Formats: sequence, C-alpha cells, structure tokens
Amino acid sequence: MTLTTKTISKGFVIAGLMNMAVLVFSRFFTNPVIPEFDPVVMSNFGLLMIVVWGLAYISVAQNYHQVKWLVGVFAIEKLIYGFIWIKWILNNNVSDVFEKDIMAGIFYSVYGVNDWIFFIFFSFVFVRLIKSVNS
Repeated sequence: MTLTTKTISKGFVIAGLMNMAVLVFSRFFTNPVIPEFDPVVMSNFGLLMIVVWGLAYISVAQNYHQVKWLVGVFAIEKLIYGFIWIKWILNNNVSDVFEKDIMAGIFYSVYGVNDWIFFIFFSFVFVRLIKSVNS
C-alpha cells in the first residue's frame, strides 16, 4: 500500500484533531470524572498536554518529511499512551466511569484505540522517512 504525501499530511491533521477531541470529552476541562479515574495521566494538565501534542502533529503536517526524528518521537509518545491505556483497562472497570459520566466513559473506552492506530501511522511514516533517506 502506497500512501501519497498528501494523504500522509492529512493523517497528521486527523491525529491532531483526534487529540483535540479531548476538549469535547472533558467539556473544555470542566468534566471532573476524567481526572477522577486517572488523576496522574488524565489530570486537567495532562489533558491540556494532549491538546498540545495534537497541535504539534498539525504543525508538521505539511513538512513532516523534514522532521523525521520528531515523527519518531510522535510514534513513541503514542506507544506510551497506548500502553498506559491498556494498563488502565486491565486495572479499572470502564462501566464505573460510564455510571458517572457518559462522555468520560466514551473517552476511556476509545482513547487508547486511537493511540494505537496513530502509533502505527507515525511508525509507518517514520520507517518510510528513514528508508527514503537511506535509499
């Protein structure tokens, strides 16, 4: 499967917009349920940093090929969040979150899936960039 530069650029924008969806789920940081169930990673500060990461993805969408190592960092960041989510899912009951707040429940149900998808995307782009430089 060959992805065009335009398609990859759109992937960076979509990754950024997906991160910014945390603003909806957290009701612009006013939803106390998300931080309640993971006060370290999903504190309001943590949620704000997710938005900042999203802005970073969008900021390189048009010139990602010039920042290959940053793309690698994006892949590592998504890997970390993906593992944190799996750890959370294995040690918590998402139905408890749903009982308190539907938006928070949806957030905890899907955020890790999103992270794993974009880990694969950023990893693919990083490997492609490394190969293109070495060709």
